[in-house]
Amino acid sequence: MRTSAALRTAALTATVLLPLSACSESRHMDDPDGPRRSAVAAHADEASSLAVLAGQKLTWKPCPAPSVAQGGGAAPSPLPDGTPWDCSTMKVPLDYAKPGGETIDLALIRARTKNPANRIGSLVFNFGGPGSSGVATLPAFGTLYDRLRPRFDLVSFDPRGVGSSAGVKCETDQQLDARLGADSTPDSSDEANALLEINKRFVAACEKHSGRELPYVGTTNAARDMDLMRQVLGDKKLYYFGISYGTQLGGVYANLFPKNVGRAVLDAVVDPTLNYEQTSLRQAQGFQLALDNFAQDCVDRGAACKLPGTDRKEVEQGIVGLLDRLGQKPIAGLGNRQLTQSLAITGIAAALYSKETWPLLEEGVDEADGGNGALLLALADSLNGRSDNGHYDNSLAANTAISCADSRQRFTVNQVQARLPQFQSVSPVFGDYLGWGLLTCTGWPVAGAWDTPDVSAPGAAPILVIGNTGDPATPYKGAQAMAQALGKGVGVELTYKGQGHGAYNSGDACVQKAVDGYLLDGRVPAAGTVCS
Repeated sequence: MRTSAALRTAALTATVLLPLSACSESRHMDDPDGPRRSAVAAHADEASSLAVLAGQKLTWKPCPAPSVAQGGGAAPSPLPDGTPWDCSTMKVPLDYAKPGGETIDLALIRARTKNPANRIGSLVFNFGGPGSSGVATLPAFGTLYDRLRPRFDLVSFDPRGVGSSAGVKCETDQQLDARLGADSTPDSSDEANALLEINKRFVAACEKHSGRELPYVGTTNAARDMDLMRQVLGDKKLYYFGISYGTQLGGVYANLFPKNVGRAVLDAVVDPTLNYEQTSLRQAQGFQLALDNFAQDCVDRGAACKLPGTDRKEVEQGIVGLLDRLGQKPIAGLGNRQLTQSLAITGIAAALYSKETWPLLEEGVDEADGGNGALLLALADSLNGRSDNGHYDNSLAANTAISCADSRQRFTVNQVQARLPQFQSVSPVFGDYLGWGLLTCTGWPVAGAWDTPDVSAPGAAPILVIGNTGDPATPYKGAQAMAQALGKGVGVELTYKGQGHGAYNSGDACVQKAVDGYLLDGRVPAAGTVCS
């Protein structure tokens, strides 16, 4: 089948390309300026095609219930003042090198401003992942961001490859259950080969079901989509709130379109100076720090904490012991599903995203010690995008596709094994898990775009960059690196001394006052501001 497809493709391209080559050669012989004129004409055609797309008119309608790929559930409820959520779709080029060619639809969501007379424009949100559906996520946090609606329409979208925007499709729900429950931290060559086979099957499924989209789902194209969105929404500048991976997307946008940056906030910041391997190692450190803080909190509460241990290390040793036992023998989970070591690690990580879920982590570990893995499995499901009905959203597929379209790094088993000691040294709980995760893009059919993204944005308006000292997923150092990489006078760093992933969503009054003052009134906080 593969040989036949390749031969057919070769025949088609020969039929198309040979006449064009002959035509081009004769034109160049007769007119020495032909190549330059052709390039100018091609550029004009591209600009014309993009102008047509920039002039499209959106049709807004009441939002339906989220699709399975977006996570399912009920249609979004109106905001407290009764303002409804409206949804639309916007056409963008599949390939920006051919803007007059095939298009895909991006799913958008919007809540109109409370005060049209004082409206600045649209405030566009990206909630990270990569792979998070903005259409599903923005309404879930609508009451938090409603304080910004006096001067903005609140807008979000499913980036290309995500949710209902040509969402990447890979494996079935049943296949994902098996993959996510499998051993992801091999202890032998046979187990390492088994993990490679699992990854190969996933890659093959992605290529089979979404091979057309995979070359075009990277962050650079998503940033281009945002600039097209800015124009379609009628805004001269892009007003932006990026969270987690959304900070990387915002940085890439600022690099590509510095003069189009309006007021922008980057919260829970990805370090743009780290490659894929370095980012994974930093994450291992970040999650270990969060686990250290959780364990210390447990010790400080004394008998009120259900987990055994008189100091932080003893609490963590108990968790490591649980994981070791699960590696030998899974325990009962939900229904007929079991809690495996891999799913338990995922569940622990999920609970470390917010200090508010630390009690669930304590309870989940305590119950698993007693043979009941239901709560840790439910936590893992929440991070993996699995609904109670057994359906997965497409966040895992989109995350892999976007990450592998961005990063050039690819690893062999031997290369991973050589790096494991460093991962293990920074985290006895998450080191192996994230170290072996370096195999994720091995065999991916699309070459990555960069080692690290360029986010330098000379001439851009100030961009507020917020780092949380206790952030597990995007450790604090990333904020300083992003502020510096954006450039002098552009990146403005604010520090939040807290716990969990992100700062604005913590409810901290100092952080929210700084962000609101900048977005609503243009007051740029002093660089180096600290909130605690």
